[in-house]
Amino acid sequence: MGSLEFLYNTAFGRLLLKPLASSPVSRLSGWFLDRRISAKLIPSFVKKNNINVEDYDITSVRTFNDFFCRRIKEGRRPIETDPGVLMAPCDGLLTVYPISKSTVLPVKQSSYTIDSLLDDEDLAMKFEGGYCLVFRLCVDHYHRYAWFDGGRKKADRRIKGVYHTVRPVALAARPVFIQNTREYSVIESDGFGTAVQMEVGAMLVGRIVNDMPGEGAVVRGQEKGHFEYGGSTIIVLIGKGAADIREDILKASSEGAETPVKMGEGIGKGK
Repeated sequence: MGSLEFLYNTAFGRLLLKPLASSPVSRLSGWFLDRRISAKLIPSFVKKNNINVEDYDITSVRTFNDFFCRRIKEGRRPIETDPGVLMAPCDGLLTVYPISKSTVLPVKQSSYTIDSLLDDEDLAMKFEGGYCLVFRLCVDHYHRYAWFDGGRKKADRRIKGVYHTVRPVALAARPVFIQNTREYSVIESDGFGTAVQMEVGAMLVGRIVNDMPGEGAVVRGQEKGHFEYGGSTIIVLIGKGAADIREDILKASSEGAETPVKMGEGIGKGK
């Protein structure tokens, strides 16, 4: 039995989970991963996760967290510039869910309404008939993310929570989003109307670092922020009639499968 299976699927493991997921433990883990000694973890992390370091600029890496949120080399993530194309804001495994008034959003074996995800019933109503796009990032993914479209954003909203992993085994026993810290931006986007772009933190560290938490203009493809160590999720909500999602993604999602995507990739078209 692996460590996550033990923590989530045994009574004693769940007893240990609460202190492990507490803020003091999270802060201590983050402190260590910001120290130079943590760089000793990098070689085994690279090997275990088959990371191609040639894709990244690691000249300024001094700590494990430096490496985890490393920047990709220019040209390795071309941005779809056509304003009529819906763009993936990050690397990840994508699942798309249609939103209706009675929709309960499933994430593996967890279920959430859009208003509980946003903690805002009025805002949630704006997305009835639209789509919820869930991008699950694994530890080997690029952990910087971009604005999915340009426009003007309101000040970010942050919802505090207890960190829990977003790896699939955890979903069998614990909700993901209700227990996780979320931070989201409401955007009046250029091509897709009112939208939400949300970041979800994860167990232990999972720190969300957004570059522009206040209101202002944003640019499609410009870096929005990054995650420090921990599994992570990006969610994009778009309204009714805003876009047609790629058929292969919709088909996979309807069958319960995730579609691998890269930041900047076209995943649909505006109407």
